Amino acid sequence: MGQISMATRDELVVALAGRYASSRRKERGRILDEFVAVSGLHRKHAMRLLRAGLPGRRSGPRPARRLYNEAVREALIVLWEASDRVCGKRLRPLMPLLVEAMERHGHLHLAAEVRAGLLAMSAATIDRALHDAREPGGGRKRRHAPPAAAIRRSVPVSAQVRNVTRRAK
Repeated sequence: MGQISMATRDELVVALAGRYASSRRKERGRILDEFVAVSGLHRKHAMRLLRAGLPGRRSGPRPARRLYNEAVREALIVLWEASDRVCGKRLRPLMPLLVEAMERHGHLHLAAEVRAGLLAMSAATIDRALHDAREPGGGRKRRHAPPAAAIRRSVPVSAQVRNVTRRAK
């Protein structure tokens, strides 16, 4: 109970807000109890929603606003590979030089809009566009510190050293 979709919750807020606003205190409490039970929201948040009436923003997934098409992404992957797979922050300042050099040597042939799109990309957008092209797991593996007990078991320590450290404590 208490898990409803955002769209359903917004419909419920719109439906109950008018009744909530025109009711007396006791009735508002009952409406609020029902709304909290159905929605699973915190009581104070539910009060604010019902007082405001209409939800402030549209719920649901945001519409896709892709600025760079697949041709720009493919050209970016070629540049990224040519630059030895550097991160977006380092690739961004190199791109004008790299595009010019690769076009001059015949390794890359770009349409004007693709070239403009590549040169307009920010470092963060470059990293997002290259996310699928990177190896699964992000390339280099992160190193996690091993548990201390495993290290202690793997290092041979003589009995004399153990006794000295115990006495020192």
